[in-house]
Amino acid sequence: MRLVTYSWLAVVVAVGCAAIGWLGLAGWIAVAVLLASIGMHVAGNALGTRLRDATDRDLRRRQPSAGHVTLPPPSPTHLERRSSLGRLVPVSALIGAACGGTGGAVSLLMFAACSPAGAVLGGVSSAVVGGLFGFLGASFVEILRTSLREALAAERAAAAMQRRD
Repeated sequence: MRLVTYSWLAVVVAVGCAAIGWLGLAGWIAVAVLLASIGMHVAGNALGTRLRDATDRDLRRRQPSAGHVTLPPPSPTHLERRSSLGRLVPVSALIGAACGGTGGAVSLLMFAACSPAGAVLGGVSSAVVGGLFGFLGASFVEILRTSLREALAAERAAAAMQRRD
C-alpha cells in the first residue's frame, strides 16, 4: 500500500477512537456495526464472484450430447439490462423525504422540548430516512411490476407455441 492509504487509514482510526471516547458504549456498537457491515459486504462480493466464476466454468465444460439440439442464447430480459427505474422512483423518494421531514420536525416540536434549530436538524435527518424508504419501496414495486410483466409475456408466448404444435 502507498503512504497516502496508510495516512487515510490512520485518520479513520483516530476519528473512530475519538467517536468511541465521546459516545461511550454507543460508539463501540456503532463501530462494531460498521465493521460487520463492511465485512459482510466484502464476503458477499467474494462469494458471489466465486459462484459466478464456478458456474461459468461448469457451463463451458459441458458438451452438448448428440440427442440435444443447441438453441440460440435467449435475448436478455429487461432486468438483465441497465435501464432507468422510471419516473416513479424519484417522485416516491421526494414524497417520502417530504413526509419524513415534515413528520419528524412536527413531532419534535410537539412531543419533545426541542428548539427550532433542533427541529430543523431532526427534520432533515427524518427527510433522509423518509427519502430512503420512499426510494426502496418504489424500486421494489417497479422491479416486481417489470418481473411480473415479463413472466406473463413469456407465459403467453409459451402457450401460443403449444397451441401451434
